[in-house]
Amino acid sequence: MRRADRLFQIIQILRRARSPVTADAIAAELETSKRSVYRDIAALIGQRVPIRGEAGVGYVLEQGFDLPPLMLTPDEIEAAVLGAKWVSTRADPVLAKAAVEFLTKLSAAVPERLRPYVLDPASGMPPARPFPEDRVDIAELRAQIHAGCKIALRYVDEQDRATERTIWPIAIGYLETVRMMIAWCELRRDFRHFRMDRILAAEFLDERYPERPSALRAKWRKTLANRHRRDA
Repeated sequence: MRRADRLFQIIQILRRARSPVTADAIAAELETSKRSVYRDIAALIGQRVPIRGEAGVGYVLEQGFDLPPLMLTPDEIEAAVLGAKWVSTRADPVLAKAAVEFLTKLSAAVPERLRPYVLDPASGMPPARPFPEDRVDIAELRAQIHAGCKIALRYVDEQDRATERTIWPIAIGYLETVRMMIAWCELRRDFRHFRMDRILAAEFLDERYPERPSALRAKWRKTLANRHRRDA
């Protein structure tokens, strides 16, 4: 690894850490010596990167520091391109268009030597299967989730039974063959997954539900984890 790349990676390690990182941990991740880490940290501090360190405790990157935009490694570029191409073929039309525009901007912004990683990546995926028609505007649904507002839903279940219920939408799941809405259901008083193609009608309400969407998503993930442990 070039020294410039190593300095960049040290900043990345410190930036993502929530507690002090020791020189041993940095050296292990970068597969280099602890002495090299000490020299690199000293060089970064000499370049006025706000790193604080304490012997036996570790290093911390002070808040407020950020890197210039698009200082990306080839692997990071390829990961971003693969993700954007997945979105462009499997997400709703608004996000799909945004993914294509992102790739165009990324290609124009990265240095010339890194452009092949955007235009001709080594990673790919099979063609997406066609999705059933969505019965709800997903772009509007995303806005409803961000706002933390309820939806009055008419839905047909697997037994073709129509039900009406009020839900608290918290996330959208993009599966291989269908899109799902994850929500807290007031009728069932539990989390439920609703297939987009089985929605008969959706009224977007102005009423906010009492919890933050992020808090509900955390509860939903915990519920899924508990179910998986029980089924294991």
